[in-house]
Amino acid sequence: MKPTQMSTSAIDRFDFFTIAFDILTSIVGSIIVNQLIPILKEKFIKAQLYGHDLNKRNSTEVKIAESQGVLAAGIFLVLMFIMIAVVFSEHLHPASVFPHKKFVEYLAALLSICCMVLLGFADDVLDLRWSVKLLLPLVVSLPLLLVYFANYHSTTIILPKPVRPYLGQQWNLGILYYVYMSMVAVFCTNAINILAGVNGLEVGQSIVIAISILIFNLVELQGVCWEEHLFSLYFMIPFVACTFPILIKNWCPAEIFVGNTLCYFAGMTFAVVGIIGHFSKTMLLFFIPQIINFLLSVPQLFHFIPCPRHRLPRLDPELNKLNPSEVEFKKSDL
Repeated sequence: MKPTQMSTSAIDRFDFFTIAFDILTSIVGSIIVNQLIPILKEKFIKAQLYGHDLNKRNSTEVKIAESQGVLAAGIFLVLMFIMIAVVFSEHLHPASVFPHKKFVEYLAALLSICCMVLLGFADDVLDLRWSVKLLLPLVVSLPLLLVYFANYHSTTIILPKPVRPYLGQQWNLGILYYVYMSMVAVFCTNAINILAGVNGLEVGQSIVIAISILIFNLVELQGVCWEEHLFSLYFMIPFVACTFPILIKNWCPAEIFVGNTLCYFAGMTFAVVGIIGHFSKTMLLFFIPQIINFLLSVPQLFHFIPCPRHRLPRLDPELNKLNPSEVEFKKSDL
């Protein structure tokens, strides 16, 4: 990864080598995650980290290991630590100018993801309140925002072409831009957690979003901001590889549950690449289903109407089919 240059098609052989190495190690990481799941899931059950699949008959008779997203997150972080040595190895000789800004971005990104994984696992164990879940991503995103402030300090946004005749070509949001980016981190980490409860849904939507970002990054590698999208590729390739075995085991009928750990891990990873990669607004387009679900959930999330503990579909034992969840309340409860 070279210092920032305002030129197109600047990707070189070393960058192709790092991408190839990233793919190779990601495949190895995927195999490791797949091997760890059957080995460790019984240990999770013994540690009382298990649940029951409410979408199946006789669900109370089968214990299913919870929080298995921590396995994917753990291997992902190991792969990213290994990538540090590879990505910056080109700049280790004395004649090279070391890209300290990029190095700090990389470390801040890993710090935010690592902290969010820890807090997600704590949520699985301690069952934290919703108010805490909203606050944690805000705190964890601070390293990212500080690095962005130190390295770029650009708070100007380019407006879409249809509105430029009325609102101008660009706006300088000032401190509101940092508020916006912190809200992106909060939204990404909680949006996946809200749209959940069905086998394969959490990790499935995460992989769909990650692949969408991957395709976008590959297209933009030929553009001016190729370095930012190369940075995103380094994160998205191992993310897809490490979460894919989780998807297979979590697919209906689920052998494992991913827990809130994977939701927070995925959400913060997306927030990291969106903020540091300077495509947070574009990334929100990949969250359209989550945005729709969030808007539909607002009355319950903010307790305008009572919200049940679990909003997942209910199983009809006679038909063996899922029905939409329902909640009963009195007008006096509103």
